[in-house]
Amino acid sequence: MRSRRLFLLGGGLLIAGAGVYAAGGRNLFYSAITEAVAGEQLDAPTAHDYANAGRITLVDIRRPDEWAKTGSGEGAVRLDMRRDDFIDELKKITGGETSKPVALICARGVRSARMTNLLTKAGFTNIIDVPEGMLGSAAGPGWIKRGLPLDKS
Repeated sequence: MRSRRLFLLGGGLLIAGAGVYAAGGRNLFYSAITEAVAGEQLDAPTAHDYANAGRITLVDIRRPDEWAKTGSGEGAVRLDMRRDDFIDELKKITGGETSKPVALICARGVRSARMTNLLTKAGFTNIIDVPEGMLGSAAGPGWIKRGLPLDKS
């Protein structure tokens, strides 16, 4: 009898979760799994403007297959966050300056939030998150839907 109650409770939670997902869409799901970021955040248009003006280094931390599928935001440096030497490569990009402003963008803000926190713990002092990402999240519609320029090379 107890296992049946647990089974029914689990099924009810699954159905409730599916209802929340259906009602709120993907953005609600992604915002539920995104880490809180203590540092600065920028929306996609501001990140684009700042990158083009040289005020930040914009880094697309997604995978190569994602870059191939959508392109990266104009002005972004591509650096796969899964690389073992990610931090060393980022230091090369910033000329060894851990205080240089670097904005991270991923698909929907989940990975950029995680990497913002990780890099802050690793000694970077000016890491900025672009929480709406390339595809959109609860933070905004995303780089692509906003019609911002893409580098598809």
